[in-house]
Amino acid sequence: MIKFLDLHKINERFRNEINGAIKRVLDSGWYLQGKENEAFCQNFATYCGAKYCVGVANGLDALNLIIRAYGFGVGDEIIVPANTYIASILAISQNGCTPVLVEPDIKTYNINPDLIETKITPRTKAIMAVHLYGQTAQMDKINALAKKYNLKVIEDAAQAHGAYYKGKRTGSLADACGWSFYPGKNLGALGDGGAITTNDNELYQKIKALSNYGSHKKYEHLYKGVNSRLDEIQAAILNVKLANLDKDNARRREIAVFYRHNIKNQLITLPSVKNEEFHVWHLFVVRVGQRDKFIKYLADNGVQTLVHYPLPPHKQGAYKEWKKMSLPVTELIHKEVVSLPISPVLTDKEVQYVVEMINAYR
Repeated sequence: MIKFLDLHKINERFRNEINGAIKRVLDSGWYLQGKENEAFCQNFATYCGAKYCVGVANGLDALNLIIRAYGFGVGDEIIVPANTYIASILAISQNGCTPVLVEPDIKTYNINPDLIETKITPRTKAIMAVHLYGQTAQMDKINALAKKYNLKVIEDAAQAHGAYYKGKRTGSLADACGWSFYPGKNLGALGDGGAITTNDNELYQKIKALSNYGSHKKYEHLYKGVNSRLDEIQAAILNVKLANLDKDNARRREIAVFYRHNIKNQLITLPSVKNEEFHVWHLFVVRVGQRDKFIKYLADNGVQTLVHYPLPPHKQGAYKEWKKMSLPVTELIHKEVVSLPISPVLTDKEVQYVVEMINAYR
């Protein structure tokens, strides 16, 4: 079976470096808010082209803390893609804000910027741009709208580590950016982890305090904060893997190019790409009409696939108030999408086999 994602094989490449990093943390006797966290945050901020980075516990916390730091709450609206993982929306509603869903561009699956302006009201405070599957949203149009209406822009780059938009990396394209280092991400920890990058020093200082019980100084608390910190072991591991991120993304890109040029089956809709060199292919997502049949066919022939995601947020039980909402583009996408195997450890032979099986599908 060709695995959708072989995490053991991905991390095995760094066994010696990871063991060394863990030993260094153990020997230091310092496990939170130490030198490893500081080093990773500095390195990741530099990598993103941002001035500041705060390590936090996970990607949801990262988005949550950005919204909280801006002081957005009950009665405030935040525009967000309808086609996204539910965490993007949970972060908004958990702060008491109202998520305002906007349909995606059917070609890129990212938020359609041409539909945003009609959703802006006097209550709108921010636009959350999700870089889905590893391709950046159209940030020029989004930032222009934000400037016009005096709104904040928040990036959700949980699937876009290292992606570019017009020469700038994700993490430096908006007022603030939330990151996830869930193990399956392009830059994945060996457990949960997250971060926030920004060029705003005031926001950085507030988030840094909010994530540490609201404390800027031990036993002094400026805010009603939370406990959301990236631990030293995960920070040390992420530093090891950050050094290889561009190389890994390049391999993902090679596989995606091969898929796009060699899958020749009219039953399969291939992803559309604005700029091949800027996409980091966290997921390679195709669309197919009879999805269950296609998934079973590939599984029977030794190819594992996943669905990202079977139910859109507005059809989830958590948001029962939206059950009558009609978002036809989003619903079509979630009905048809299938994610093919893609990772830096897939071999050329495996990739070729996946293509052959897909081309033989009827």
